[in-house]
Amino acid sequence: MPGAAKFAIFAAAMGRFRTYRYHAAALFTVSVWGATFVSTKVLIAHGLTPAWIFLLRFALAYAFILFAVPRPLRLRSAADELLAAAAGVTGGSLYFLLENIALEYAPASNVSLIVCTAPVWTALLLGALDRRERMSRSQAAGSAAAFVGMALVVLNGRFVLHLSPAGDLLSLGAALLWMVYSLVVKRIIGRYPTLLVTRKIFFYGLVTILPVVVARPLDLSPDTFARPVVWGNLVFLGLVASMLCYLIWNAVIRHLGAVRATNYIYFNPLVTMVTAWLCIGERITAAALAGAALILGGMWLCERKGEA
Repeated sequence: MPGAAKFAIFAAAMGRFRTYRYHAAALFTVSVWGATFVSTKVLIAHGLTPAWIFLLRFALAYAFILFAVPRPLRLRSAADELLAAAAGVTGGSLYFLLENIALEYAPASNVSLIVCTAPVWTALLLGALDRRERMSRSQAAGSAAAFVGMALVVLNGRFVLHLSPAGDLLSLGAALLWMVYSLVVKRIIGRYPTLLVTRKIFFYGLVTILPVVVARPLDLSPDTFARPVVWGNLVFLGLVASMLCYLIWNAVIRHLGAVRATNYIYFNPLVTMVTAWLCIGERITAAALAGAALILGGMWLCERKGEA
């Protein structure tokens, strides 16, 4: 075999390896995010509000990124700065607020189901904006299968959805915000280092959540934060689920694209289901297992075009 042909085969193999690495990174990220509901529930049980939990986790993440890159870094234009601010709001402060407020009005199954429609909206909008990003038939079939599987996992054998207009609309708003976040990051991440973009996102997320936490101050004793269960969960949410996972997710969007990356959101309820089974003994039904199979099969179909 000629040397040029051998080199081409080797280069193709290395390209596939790099692609698989980012798929594994996306799966790791949604696995962590699927498990964060346990930490959030624990912190709420100790008196923290969702807005303060977001503030503390983003502040911790921002502090560590600031320590890693202490010198001031600026984006090259005001337009890029606005995009970073939009990412901080849509993927940070406003997204978390809508999602958590929705839980006050609608059942968790409704919220989870509607929020996880973000891949559908991302694919539709990006396909409308860029003909090159339109889904193939196999991708559309895979996305539909993954969506049905995700619904089965969320419902977990309880095929009852209670309509709650306020909560459902807030959940839809959160899904649309994550769609916007994915598209904004896709636009800006290719021009700057991932660390810089993520640092900017945390900064703007913190700035825009401040009015909410100032309006609703915490009424907790200092001893609360000395409890290992409290600071331990805050460290997990801040350093792992926020700092590490946002860095990884933004890198995944850079290399896989917004649609392929966002499709991994379908795995989120699956990870939550397994975590709930392991941690709090929730039952896994046959319908949920069928949903898990549909998610895996649908994701395989979605990737067929990406690997072609």
